[in-house]
Amino acid sequence: MTPRPRTAVIGLGAMGLPMATRLAAHLPVTAYDISQPRLDQLAAANGTPAPTPADAARDADVVLLAVRDQPQVDAALFGADGVAGTLRPGAVVVLTSTVGPEAARATAARLAEQGVLTVDAPVSGGPVRAGDGDLLIVVGAEDKALDLARPVLDLLASTLTVVGRSPGDGQSLKAINQLLAGVHIAAAAEAIALARGLGLDPATVVESLRHGAAGSFMFADRGPRMVETYADGAAPEVKSRLDIFVKDMGIVTGIAKDAHVPVPLASAAQQLYLLGEAAGLAAHDDSSVVTVLSPKAPTTGGTR
Repeated sequence: MTPRPRTAVIGLGAMGLPMATRLAAHLPVTAYDISQPRLDQLAAANGTPAPTPADAARDADVVLLAVRDQPQVDAALFGADGVAGTLRPGAVVVLTSTVGPEAARATAARLAEQGVLTVDAPVSGGPVRAGDGDLLIVVGAEDKALDLARPVLDLLASTLTVVGRSPGDGQSLKAINQLLAGVHIAAAAEAIALARGLGLDPATVVESLRHGAAGSFMFADRGPRMVETYADGAAPEVKSRLDIFVKDMGIVTGIAKDAHVPVPLASAAQQLYLLGEAAGLAAHDDSSVVTVLSPKAPTTGGTR
C-alpha cells in the first residue's frame, strides 16, 4: 500500500470531523456524513464529500469508521448504501467507535467473509486532541491489518498501544478507560453538587482542587464546564454527549457481568447517566449530569 493510502472517513461528528480534517492535510480523504454543513467543512479542509458510505469507500485503501454505536456501524458497513458494497478485498476497516468486544469481533468476522481486514482501534482524547493528532488509540489487530492502517493511525495518535492481535482486544481496554472516565465525571459532579450545597463558589472549588491530589484529567476538563452549566445564558458547547456515557457504561457493566467482576462504582455512575438521560439531557454535554444532583434552580439549604 502507498504511504499515502486513499482514506474514507464515515461519520463527521465531534470526533470524526477533526480526525478527517487532520487526515485530509496529509492524505487523500473522501468522507460521508448525514450533515451537509459538516461535509462542507471537510471540503474546505481539502477533503472530498461523498453522497453515500459506499461512494466514499469505492476507491479506498483504508476506511475509518467514526460513528456512535453498533447500529450505526452496521448501517455504515452493511446497509443499503454501505461500505461493504464497494470496498475491495484487501482493504482495511478501522473501527474507532466504542462498541464493545463482542460487537467488534462480529463486525470483523463479517468483513472477513469478503476479504476485508479490520483494525479495532477505539480512540480517546476529545475533539481538540483529535485535530492535533494527539489521541490515545488502543488497538487489537493482526499484524497485516495494522501495517496497512499505520499511515492513518500514526497521523491521529500520539500514543498508540497494541493490546492484542484480534479485533475486540482494543475494545476491552477502551472499556476500562471508559470505566475510569465515567466514574471520574460522576465523582466530579458529586463534588460540585456538594460544594453548591455548602454555599461554596464552585469555580473556586474547581480551580483549587484541580491542582491537588484530588484532581484528575476529567475533573480539570469537566469541572469548568459544570460550573458553566449554572451560568446564565446558553448551555455549554456539547463536546461529549451525555448519552455516549449511557452507552459506554452499559458496555462496561455488561462485560464486567460476563467476566463475573464486580464494578460497584461503574454501576453507580451508570445510574447517574441514566437519570440524566431520563431528565432530557441525552443530547447535552456530559458535564450537565451535575444538574441531576444539584438542579440549576435555587433550593433551600444554602445552594447557590
